[in-house]
Amino acid sequence: MVCAEVSIVVPCYNETDNVVPLVTALNAALKNRNWEVIFVDDNSPDGTINVVRQLAQQDARVRGLLRIGRKGLSSAVIEGILASSAPIVAVMDGDLQHDEACLPAMLDAIENEHYDVAVASRHVEGGDSAGLSNKWRHFLSEQGIRLAKSLSVPVNDPMSGFFAVRRDWFGSVVPNLTGRGFKILMEMLLAAPKPVKVKEVPMVFRDRLHGESKLGPQVMIQFIIMIAENLLKKPTVKRGVLVAGGSVAGFLGFAYAKRRLR
Repeated sequence: MVCAEVSIVVPCYNETDNVVPLVTALNAALKNRNWEVIFVDDNSPDGTINVVRQLAQQDARVRGLLRIGRKGLSSAVIEGILASSAPIVAVMDGDLQHDEACLPAMLDAIENEHYDVAVASRHVEGGDSAGLSNKWRHFLSEQGIRLAKSLSVPVNDPMSGFFAVRRDWFGSVVPNLTGRGFKILMEMLLAAPKPVKVKEVPMVFRDRLHGESKLGPQVMIQFIIMIAENLLKKPTVKRGVLVAGGSVAGFLGFAYAKRRLR
């Protein structure tokens, strides 16, 4: 049996229609590599795990990890990476908005250029965020980027959910992760020993074809709480950063409450 060179971890919830197209796309993008894909499913009511299992019967590169009584994107990513034995692990969404064609360049950055992390970025030359389909999602992304810059996070797209890491590097970082929230890339970069070698690869963010976005105002509040927790672990914290983060969290909380009352 040939061991996988790379594992693709796909946290998913209600993605029944996207499982087969995603595996087909990965097969085309990684045709010259030994790879596997690990779908981490939070007990989707639409039966996503059943589609994964059916496909796994036909293709040994497909694996399914079903979580019962646990939810959350970041914790799903952590469990998926820890379930892998491949030296490189990539993380991508299950909704087909991430362009799998970015994977070869991302893997090359880690294998041959010796980066710790490679990020598929919407905010470098050649990248685009056209697939962010509404104003609220644009707002969330912009606020996350603003906070990341205030914390000197070394990427232009810290809100990207599409990235690759060396598994041994991730192993050194994972004890410092909370597993809460939805943007684990940002938390990893905050928690990692410095310096971190990061390369960004341009990505055009695509429109969603099936299912609905899980991103809402409450997710951004969780994101800011995660940042605050990481800052409080540090021996020195810039008061201005905490105040700015608190102001954004307060505004988002108000916006979310107002929206729920309509």
